[in-house]
Amino acid sequence: MSKRSLSSYTNDGDGHGTDAHSTGESSQPPRRPRLDYDDSAITPSSSTRAQTLTFPNISKPASKPTPFQQPTQILSFSYTPSRTLEFSDSALRYFVEPPLGANLGYGYEQWIRKPDERGRIDGLLQAFSKAKGLPGVALHDVGVVAWRGVMTRYADSSQVYDALADALFDRVRILTSPYEEREGWDLNVMFVNGTMYFEEHLSEERLKEKNEMEPRHRLQTYYGYAFESYCTSETPNRKASTRPGDPIGWGGDVDTNVQWCSVVRTKLGNTRLLIGGEVDCVRGKHTHQTDTFVELKTSLVIRGRHDESKFENHSFSEFPWEIVVGFRTPAGVVTTTQSFKTIEIPRLVRGKPGAWDPLICLEWGNTFLTFLKDVVSRRAIPDAAVWRVKFRPREGVSVEVLDATGVEDVQGGEDRTGFLPTWYWDELHAKRSVEETPLALDREDKATPPSMVVNAGWQI
Repeated sequence: MSKRSLSSYTNDGDGHGTDAHSTGESSQPPRRPRLDYDDSAITPSSSTRAQTLTFPNISKPASKPTPFQQPTQILSFSYTPSRTLEFSDSALRYFVEPPLGANLGYGYEQWIRKPDERGRIDGLLQAFSKAKGLPGVALHDVGVVAWRGVMTRYADSSQVYDALADALFDRVRILTSPYEEREGWDLNVMFVNGTMYFEEHLSEERLKEKNEMEPRHRLQTYYGYAFESYCTSETPNRKASTRPGDPIGWGGDVDTNVQWCSVVRTKLGNTRLLIGGEVDCVRGKHTHQTDTFVELKTSLVIRGRHDESKFENHSFSEFPWEIVVGFRTPAGVVTTTQSFKTIEIPRLVRGKPGAWDPLICLEWGNTFLTFLKDVVSRRAIPDAAVWRVKFRPREGVSVEVLDATGVEDVQGGEDRTGFLPTWYWDELHAKRSVEETPLALDREDKATPPSMVVNAGWQI
């Protein structure tokens, strides 16, 4: 029960956005793309030279719309209370209207909280492996595999709707980075057989901080999960609790080990994405697609136009079809609820001061992926290499390959090649061995240059 189609800016793969800040025909010379980098700096003799990518100027519209496909579900799976992954919909929940006046502090003492851990993608890899065997599912061109994840903030926010600022990948805010002013993020990346795998990197200090949050923040986090309990049911129609003492509408004690996850295929620019993420619930009938997905959020009651603007700026998301927000008092009592269709959110913010422009975010995300693939694929570096990507607000992104000590830290003493589990690594290379002919291997041996050591990272 943790957190996570587009508007007319999106499309189904035709390569054209339908509602963009188009510049149209002009007698002025074409504007140089703002998200660009000096490709000439990537040469074998300049491995220590800084690489730069101009950070987006959010005061100007995007140069052109970036194509983004509507996500299509490939499969789903559930995590049980014992944290066992099973390919079933046993954890699927249905949306039901929550009662007004609901006490979000109820059941706090019974909360079973899954500890924050390293951002492993093992469950998603199990799903990816299974999906490859499904009939009629084309996954040969997947360029990125990652969790959709959430903001590294809380399920309920005293800063109105900060928690609605979802990321594209693995808890790091790749798409919304142009608007991030406070928190950076770190990402581990591997490039194997033409696919980039993303894993959030959390230091031991950061993990400790997340697991030892202040009591006030812990309670606010619980408010979000309690709202989910009031809003969901095991069946499309609410079943009254049979446990004496439970309030009206209570859907059961909170156990964050239990999750229902969807794996979707989508595309940003020219990059095919396989994204997995938890889904809070579905509205009505489960159609096995994203058109019934509902995201549940809580926030303090909006107190004025400033709070409303903050909500609208942070509500854009590519995954759920609908966001239901429960407005609460500081004491955790639900006063009202409101539903927002994600396809409408860009139109809500368009033209308003300080608005969060999805076109800039999509352009940045596309350029980031293009740049990163260029970096990790053009070097004679083994598949097992792990790259560290660091984003710092107002500074940009740095990319470097980790040394042996850094890789050992990422592995954390587990049975892994890089950060990929060994079983998956072996599966990938077994498949490649079958596909490669002796003639192809002979040509590859003759064409492969000597390996090089990269001593420093590129700077975006």
